[in-house]
Amino acid sequence: MPRPQKHVFVCSQSRPLGHPRGSCGQRGCSDVVDEFMFQFQQRQCFDKVAVTPCACIGPCGQGPNVLVYPEGVFYTGVSKEDVSAIFDEHLLGDKPVERLRAPADQW
Repeated sequence: MPRPQKHVFVCSQSRPLGHPRGSCGQRGCSDVVDEFMFQFQQRQCFDKVAVTPCACIGPCGQGPNVLVYPEGVFYTGVSKEDVSAIFDEHLLGDKPVERLRAPADQW
């Protein structure tokens, strides 16, 4: 298996309702994870991108959160509808999606 050029971590953390930190699970991360996996399969970009659901990458109240390496670009408030833009513009086009980037004081 070739080494991917980019590695995407998608928060799939789920905490109980009422937890003081909240979680991406309460904000729809399962739909975001599913869409990343669907797009990954549809685009057949196995040699370019790796997608990994993961535990909390914070800040929980701003999720769903997505982190892309090697650049260390952190996205917050990602929706299922945003996944195509992340693939097209960032993962395959090498230009981060500025409207989704976490504010500098968060990352």
